[in-house]
Amino acid sequence: MSKPLFLFTQLANSYRVHVQNLESLTVMQIQEIESFVKQRKGIFDFVNYTFTIQKRVEFYEFVSLLQHLGMDVIWKENNIIQEDKPRISFGQYKGMCYFELPDTYLLWLSNNYRGVEKEIITQELQRRKL
Repeated sequence: MSKPLFLFTQLANSYRVHVQNLESLTVMQIQEIESFVKQRKGIFDFVNYTFTIQKRVEFYEFVSLLQHLGMDVIWKENNIIQEDKPRISFGQYKGMCYFELPDTYLLWLSNNYRGVEKEIITQELQRRKL
């Protein structure tokens, strides 16, 4: 049984974690990760194998939390900071980058949002080929 491999990326007001080996994990391991994300009101994106949590956390704090919870995972830090990406300016996902939004919410926005960020939403949908 392999351990989950987390690639941590610090964002401006949140963090994103890519689970690099999600397909090789057991159902129980995936449920443990889902529970971790849900307790922190995060979003798990099974399409991209990532989860995002709206809380500013440094890498060492993230590792400390995983250790405190006894999660048996491997972690790495991704030093790429994506500060220049457009962020959503409203609603429950306010402050998150558009590329972090779940597909379902992005599709909902494309049909229901009429504001100035409509072009950004359209571009993100095209990038994801949705």
